[in-house]
Parts: sequence; C-alpha cells; structure tokens
Amino acid sequence: MSSPLESLVAAGTKLWLDSIDPDLVASNRALGATGATSNPVIVSDLIKTGRFDEEIEELIGQGKDDDSIAWELTDTLVKRAQEVFLPVWEESNGNDGYVSFELDPLLEDPERDLPHGERVAQYVELGKKWAEGHTNRMIKVPATPAGLDSLEALSAAGITLNVTLIFSDKQYRQAREAIWKGALQRDSLDKFKSVYSIFVSRLDVYTEQHAADLSAAAQGQVGIVNAKRIWAENKSWWNSRPTALQQEMIFASTGTKKSEDPAWKYVEAFAGSDIETNPPGTNDKVQASGRTIEAHVCKLPADEVLIEIDRKVDMDHLEKTLMEEGIAKFAGPQKALLSLIADKRKSLSAAS
Repeated sequence: MSSPLESLVAAGTKLWLDSIDPDLVASNRALGATGATSNPVIVSDLIKTGRFDEEIEELIGQGKDDDSIAWELTDTLVKRAQEVFLPVWEESNGNDGYVSFELDPLLEDPERDLPHGERVAQYVELGKKWAEGHTNRMIKVPATPAGLDSLEALSAAGITLNVTLIFSDKQYRQAREAIWKGALQRDSLDKFKSVYSIFVSRLDVYTEQHAADLSAAAQGQVGIVNAKRIWAENKSWWNSRPTALQQEMIFASTGTKKSEDPAWKYVEAFAGSDIETNPPGTNDKVQASGRTIEAHVCKLPADEVLIEIDRKVDMDHLEKTLMEEGIAKFAGPQKALLSLIADKRKSLSAAS
C-alpha cells in the first residue's frame, strides 16, 4: 500500500519541497519529491541551526560582507539540492527536477523605493548572474510590476523561470505572455520551461477578513477555486503552443492557516496535475494522516458556490491587498537574514 505522499505523486502531481535543507531534501526525495524551492526564511532557519557555522566562518575569513555571505550560502545550498534532483531533470529531459532560486527581495523594499526601470534592470542582471552555468535551476521572480517587466528579457536569454507571488488571473496572464514573447526570441524552444506559482491559502485568510459574509460552503474555498480556474486556463493556453516541455502551475502556500482545517486540505484539492510546493511540516502531517490522496484538481464546488464567490469577492481589491502584504513579507525576511548573519558574525568572532 502506498503512503499518502506516494499516492499524491501517483495521482499525477509533481511534489516539490518548500525547503533546501539538505536533510529534508534527501528524506523528501525518498518519498517522491522531484524538486525544491528556496527563500530567505528557509536560509535563515538553516543558519539558526548552527549547522553551517563553519561555512559562514570561512566566508567571513574571506572578507565577505553580510550581503555576499547571504547570497553565497544560498547559492551553495541551492546547488546541493540541484545535485540531488539532477537525475530527475536528466530522466525527464528538463521537464522536472528543478530547484528555484529567489532573486533579491530587497528590489521590492518600499523603504528603498528604487525607480521602476532600475528594478527591472536589476532583475534581468541578477537573473542572468544566478542562472549562469546551471541546468536545473529556476530563477524565481515575483509578479510585481518590475518583476513582470523583466520576464521577457529573462526568457529571451534562455533562463528557466518561476514566477511567484501570483494571486490573480491578471497577474498570471501578464507573466505568461511576457515569458512566451521572450521564448519566441530564442533559437529553439526545446528546453523552454516556465512555471507560475499561484498562492492559495493566503486568499482564504483574505476572505475571512474582507468577505466575511460568504456562506459556510464558500468561505475557505476562494483560494482553491481561483487556483483551479487559472490552472485550467494555463492548460488550455499552452496546449495550443508548440512547446516540448510542460509549462505548469505551481500550487504554493499549501499549508493550512486554520487549526480546524485538515493538513491535506490544499494538498488534496490540487492533486492530479502540475506541481505542489509543500512546506516540510505539511508533508509530515499529510504523511502521518495515512490518507490516500486521489486526483481532485478538476473538481470545483457547486455552481451556486461559484456564483456566490464571483458576486461577493472583489478580485481587484484582493490582488492589491495581498500584493501589498506579499511585498512586505517578501522584503522583510531578507532583512532578517542579513541581520541574522550580522549577529552570527559577532558570535563567531567572539568564540574564536
């Protein structure tokens, strides 16, 4: 009998880990995970364990500043995860087996308030820098105005992209069309691969606050409905384009936010297609549940629930609100990471 995560993969889902912890990468690979993703929170949590003190100390000894240490350590951790998933990439001819590398969130820091054109230029420059020489690395770019405006150039340069912080169909379409426009400027589409990370649970947090009059049947379903609709559109759109590899949705933010929701709520809802990036804790809880996960991605709530959601949820306001929150959550962890490295520098110096 298969385990819950094995049943999820058997249902047709590619399981990616929302972590680049080397131990978790190894254990989740054994459970069927075929990719991973990184972000500053993940790197910070790894530094806090003390497991990477020697590497940080070595970088300090090389005269690196805190920013350089943050990025070099991230690069190293992502490379190690890439090595684990490289066989998947090779076996799938580039359709799976990727590790996502997030570009500098401080480009979106409201306190820095960089001009739009400078942000775009830096996304392109950094994307090329961190992608160079890597076969199974995805460059993660947020669906902010500057991030979206960088996608065509990055795609034209042959870079494999993961567009993150997508909350609405409008953002998704802008990202998809910019990437496709860039891809058409390549010499070949043979290795063209793109993914679009649609956030789920944050939408249900939003409706609890801003659409409190939703019925019990509709409340807690908006994130699922929104993501499934975008998934269906994505599938239809790319089916008419001549790409050798799948251009897929990533169902992200799949950890439940409410204690009364079962851990598998979002995991099961999207089972059957494309990619899920699940937090390690969510994978652990799903695995412990003993539940057999079956394909649900094509299933939507009853028509009356869909009509109610469309009538009561202002998607423009939702996107605006969640993007503002998302940018704050995007930049804040990078600042915390730099502060953590500064503290680590002091403690390691005092101990030596």
